[in-house]
Amino acid sequence: MGLWIFATFTSYIIKGLCGFANTMVFTAMLSFGSVNANISPVDLLLGYPANAILTWKNRKSLDPKVFIPLSAMVLAGSIPGSFLLKNVDASAIKVVFGVMIILLGSEMYLRERHPGKMKNSKIVLAVIGVIAGVLCGLFGVGALLAAYVSRVTDNGSGFKANISMVFLVESTFRIGLYIVLKILTRGIFLQSLALFPFSLLGLWVGMKCSSKMDDRIVKMLIVILLIVSGISLIATNL
Repeated sequence: MGLWIFATFTSYIIKGLCGFANTMVFTAMLSFGSVNANISPVDLLLGYPANAILTWKNRKSLDPKVFIPLSAMVLAGSIPGSFLLKNVDASAIKVVFGVMIILLGSEMYLRERHPGKMKNSKIVLAVIGVIAGVLCGLFGVGALLAAYVSRVTDNGSGFKANISMVFLVESTFRIGLYIVLKILTRGIFLQSLALFPFSLLGLWVGMKCSSKMDDRIVKMLIVILLIVSGISLIATNL
């Protein structure tokens, strides 16, 4: 239980700082001793109130033109997801997406180093948005989603508000699905309940640190986490 507490506290500090990547950290820490079927439902329940808190705290920066179409894309991702998971090697898909995430993270790094010299293409943004929705809907991986939101928001508050709202919509759908499929058991619920205080404490610490950090530093943290997410996807699926 000690490792679960440490993983929860650490991953939600990251969540409070950047608004995402908690799933990557949480899963990476626990995957050596637990199967994903036991990790994902707990992470889903822990993440729900965290996303609600971040959305509410940054509600003034919510942009319906960002979170509404992205939420629709994420939910729509479950439709091709059922087909792809039955007929295509999911590991191969994750490796391809991992490469894409690294490339996007590198491009974002260059964008931060040379602000004003690189312009967004609406076509590229649309493609990224659709693929991000499918990836999140398929595997619950929000890295590409983060890459998209970071390109269409101007500051850390806008990023956290809109990505948290999308995660909130997606989590609501998945919780309902997990209940129907009986993946969310009484044991999972009780385990999540025991870990809630540590997730909330970690989130509070991360939010406090974020409030004292410059937006450029937060953006660079997002870039680093994106690249690490891409590497993690490739490494765990080769």
